[in-house]
Amino acid sequence: MARDGAVYACQSCGAVQTKWAGQCAACGAWNTLVEELQSRPPGALAPSRGSARGRGLAFEGLEQHTPAPPRITTGVEEFDRVCGGGVVPGSAILLGGDPGVGKSTLLLQVAASAAMRGAACAFISGEEAIEQVRSRAQRMGLAAAPVKLAAETALREILEGLKKERFDLVIIDSIQTMWSDAHEAGPGSVTQVRAAAGELVRLAKKRGVAVILVGHVTKDGAIAGPRVVEHMVDAVLSFEGERGYPFRILRGAKNRFGATDEIGVFEMGDAGLSEVRNPSALFLNTAGERAAGAAVFAGIEGSRPVLVEVQALVAPSAYGTPRRAVVGWDSGRLAMVLAVLEARCGLGFGDRDVYLNVAGGLRISEPAADLAAAAALASSAVDQALPQDCVVFGEVSLSGDVRPVSRMESRLKEAAKLGFRRALAPKDAEGGGGLAVTGVARLADAIQRIGDGDWG
Repeated sequence: MARDGAVYACQSCGAVQTKWAGQCAACGAWNTLVEELQSRPPGALAPSRGSARGRGLAFEGLEQHTPAPPRITTGVEEFDRVCGGGVVPGSAILLGGDPGVGKSTLLLQVAASAAMRGAACAFISGEEAIEQVRSRAQRMGLAAAPVKLAAETALREILEGLKKERFDLVIIDSIQTMWSDAHEAGPGSVTQVRAAAGELVRLAKKRGVAVILVGHVTKDGAIAGPRVVEHMVDAVLSFEGERGYPFRILRGAKNRFGATDEIGVFEMGDAGLSEVRNPSALFLNTAGERAAGAAVFAGIEGSRPVLVEVQALVAPSAYGTPRRAVVGWDSGRLAMVLAVLEARCGLGFGDRDVYLNVAGGLRISEPAADLAAAAALASSAVDQALPQDCVVFGEVSLSGDVRPVSRMESRLKEAAKLGFRRALAPKDAEGGGGLAVTGVARLADAIQRIGDGDWG
């Protein structure tokens, strides 16, 4: 029987129930309801503080001018790019990522770089001792940076310490380790995460301090804890990286002060993370001739064009059911492209295994990769390699049409800068940077050119 004032909170979605159940009624997760005590029943209002009247609202018009918010440039350009040009004072940023991907390393570099540029920075770790953080800083060559370190998990102590000193940037590693004595739930629970995040965001707004919170992720890749935390902060960033690859990608999923589709690319080394100014050079293999089944896709990530190699292998199936495997691209999109190739172009994949891979471990999601994937699949099926100096991009419709995509000129200019001389693109694409563009209106035309080797 539940104790008085106790509720059951889902540790996956944050939903609150009055009775325990094996499955959460909100998100459907099993065995995630944990008993937590609360000061008043759910939905009850806070006790009245008297009959004093409020001051009322002061409305303003949309036409009034509001200056752009000031920013703290940390000096880590890839990080500043994703944040929209720097960190805004008084903002709260939530950074999530898989264990061991390098979140603490990245933020230690950000704090050290910002401190070397004159910003007062604090790094508070709830997962590591000060000696561990200092040892990492020495290994990365950042020991001379004037960053204030602390190891603490008690939220009350952290708030009191931040009120005594004036900081421009505060990093909390991580929000799941913070514990408030105002609640009886354990650290990492929905109640504690929500309470700690709320207090730290309130501190950021009240004192004009930029606060960066590190968040753990679930096995599905979502940030652990209640979803309301993502609504409370001003920006949500994710730090991604595939095991076995040295690069890391910082993506913006939410940003109230900048674009949400920007990416920053880093390379992990012995001395920490180094910025990659030209990601295309990292994802492309320029050595030797391009084999059949490979196509270079000219994509757009945020504001920058990125060239990446799409690899395909079509092989006879040894079993009754052909295998479909894809890495770095949407499997549903692959099934659609295969269906269009069979129905509109006459290529058969019913008795063959199909493997598709985005080289370098990068994950692409824009529809402009349809034509590159189709070209790679057709190249492998007919065993005819695409030209070494050719890039491919375009969206493929179910009718077999090749549709134009956004920022085609930027894609072509980036390809020309890296030495490419021709492109297979939608009909409306115009030559950028001197590239010879082979425009196609139908996917069947592109497949025929690949099979015939006709690029004139």
